[in-house]
Amino acid sequence: MTLRLAELRVHPLKSGRALVMDRVEVDAFGPRHDRRWMAVGADDVFLSQRRTAALARVGTRLEGDALTLHAAGLPAIRVPAGHAHRRVKVWKDTVDALDCGDEVAGWLTAALGEPARLVHIPDDALRAVPPEHGRPGDRVAFSDAFPFLVLSRASLDDLNGRMEAPLPVERFRPNLVIGGADPYAEDTWRRIRVGEIVMDVVKPCARCLVTTTDQRTGERGKEPLRTLAGYRRRDGHVWFAQNAIHRDRGTLRVGDPVEVLEFGPAPEFD
Repeated sequence: MTLRLAELRVHPLKSGRALVMDRVEVDAFGPRHDRRWMAVGADDVFLSQRRTAALARVGTRLEGDALTLHAAGLPAIRVPAGHAHRRVKVWKDTVDALDCGDEVAGWLTAALGEPARLVHIPDDALRAVPPEHGRPGDRVAFSDAFPFLVLSRASLDDLNGRMEAPLPVERFRPNLVIGGADPYAEDTWRRIRVGEIVMDVVKPCARCLVTTTDQRTGERGKEPLRTLAGYRRRDGHVWFAQNAIHRDRGTLRVGDPVEVLEFGPAPEFD
C-alpha cells in the first residue's frame, strides 16, 4: 500500500473558503497562512460558521503574504497589514492579535450581515495547543485547537457511499487528504511522515455543525452528521478525521510520500 499526499488545503480566513494548494510551507504554527486571519464580533469573540454561516461565502486569494477577500455582490478587497493590537477570544484562549483596519471591517460587516472586524495573528503569538495532547512550545494560530487536520480519501469515499448524495471534501475542512489508505486507517496512525515533515497524530476530530454547511452557499442540511452518528458516535460526539501536530518545518507538496511511523489501537464507536 503506497500512501501519498493527494490534496493540500489551507483556510486563510478562519471559517472562510479553502484554498487548494500544490505546495505549502510549514512554520511554527503549521501550514503557512492557514487560519492566520479571523473575523471577530463586536465583543471581540471569534466568529465561525457554527453561528455565522455566511462566512462560507467569503473567498480568499493569496499573493505572497497578502490576503484578498471576495464575496458575491461586493468588490474584492486587499487586506492591509494589521497594526493596532486587539485582544480577541478564540474558545477559551485570549490572543493578542493585529486589527486590519476600518475599511476591511466595513467590508466584512457587509459580507456577513453583522458587525465584524478582521484580525491577523502575529508570527510571535504564543497560543498553545491543548496541553494534554501536545508538548511545551507547540503552537497554533486561529485553528480551533491543532495545526493540522488529516483525512484519508478512502474514508470520505466510504462515508459518501453510505449517504444518498455525496459531499465534497471541503465540507470537512482538512489540511491534508491522504490517498492510498484503507477507509479509516488514519484512526490507528499515531505518528506519520509526510514528505519531510514528521507529525504526531494526537486525537480524532469531533465533528460539528460546520460539516452540514454548504461551503458555497452557507445553506445547512442534516448530512453528514446524521450518517456519521450511525457508525462513528462516541461520548456524545461523532468523529471523522484526525488532528495532528508537526514536529518539523519545511515544505509539503502534493504527491509527497506518506509513511506511518507508529500505530495505535483503533477506537471503538457506539
